[in-house]
Amino acid sequence: MTASDTRGAVDAVWRIEAPRLIAGITRIVRDVGLAEDLAQEALVAALEQWPAAGVPDNPGAWLIATAKHRAIDRLRRDQRLERKHEQLGYLMEAEERMANADVGAGSDDDLLRLVFLSAHPLLTTDARVALTLRLLGGLTTDEIARAFLVPEATIAQRIVRAKRTLAAGAVPFEVPDPSVLAERLGSVLQVIYLIFNEGYAATAGDDWMRAGLCEDALRLGRILAELSPAEPEVHGLVALMEIQASRAAARVSATGEPILLLDQDRARWDRLLIHRGLAALARAGAFGGPRGTYVLQAEIAACHARAATPADTDWPRIVGYYDELARLERSPIVELNRAVAYGMAFGPASGLEHVDALTGEPSLAGYHLLPSVRGDLLAKLGRSSEARAEFERAAELAQNARERAFLLRRAADCAQ
Repeated sequence: MTASDTRGAVDAVWRIEAPRLIAGITRIVRDVGLAEDLAQEALVAALEQWPAAGVPDNPGAWLIATAKHRAIDRLRRDQRLERKHEQLGYLMEAEERMANADVGAGSDDDLLRLVFLSAHPLLTTDARVALTLRLLGGLTTDEIARAFLVPEATIAQRIVRAKRTLAAGAVPFEVPDPSVLAERLGSVLQVIYLIFNEGYAATAGDDWMRAGLCEDALRLGRILAELSPAEPEVHGLVALMEIQASRAAARVSATGEPILLLDQDRARWDRLLIHRGLAALARAGAFGGPRGTYVLQAEIAACHARAATPADTDWPRIVGYYDELARLERSPIVELNRAVAYGMAFGPASGLEHVDALTGEPSLAGYHLLPSVRGDLLAKLGRSSEARAEFERAAELAQNARERAFLLRRAADCAQ
């Protein structure tokens, strides 16, 4: 095996094993920052030794054993505690705990704890996203920075601050108490969906989609579904992402331009992902009871997935789901999407009425999709000059280069 082959094998193993490795070490050393350092030291050891010795038969176990030995060495030379007797007792206890620990044991429980730790509400949203991608997605700081089009130093600072915040807050490495589990789970799901959405419709830059982020979010969602099989909202989010991801090949033209949902070639939709999404939605529905926000959004996506052509779409049913969603989540974004559904189900005049009710919403003042939706409805009503002005305004607000060009073309079409 060549050096490049070995490096590729190390990278692949790391991406798969890193989350469980970090989770297992965190359980023992009780410090996620230290745990990641130890895991990184094991990775460096693999890069040094595997080219000559070959990739072990069980590379994950090799990394775990190496990290465990490094942890013991680190504890033995740790001189940071002030009181020597207290230090000696801590070191003896920790070393015994580490020596006797099977880092891989209970790894699903450890991984679930790491999921909740990475998305802890004590952290800012940006920090939760960065730390989750780092610890659970196995991404490097550089990869995260390139995905979000920010300097690598910015991401590095977010991750360092996040670890310090968790340490300073003495955040325990545990699954939250049942009394706050639903709220904490909501934070985890939000982080995963934020990652997916940034990949699905990039807010800035030259590319309309960043497939890698979608894949990372899907992987995290699937892991969470395995770890929390009795949570319908987890299955709902997985269903939503699977179905949305199924459209990836049809959402972008050969030159990278956006293609709207109703203009997409549905033969290019990934039927396997749709099947997986519908299966996840069925699992969510099997629990009964009221539907949550992710399940409802997945139901809407499923309506599109089941329609062989745009004309077959059950828009009145989608309106019903949006009405239900609006009662659960008083969000201007939900209301805007609801207006689109009303326009499709009951005509553009109905949609425009709902959109116009949102024009004074402060949180949408700089949101480019508000004038974009309004422009589309005006164009359908034959009010071309007004539509053109709305598309031009939307283009001014859009930060993504592909989307901006698309909106300007729509504005030009209104002038013809």
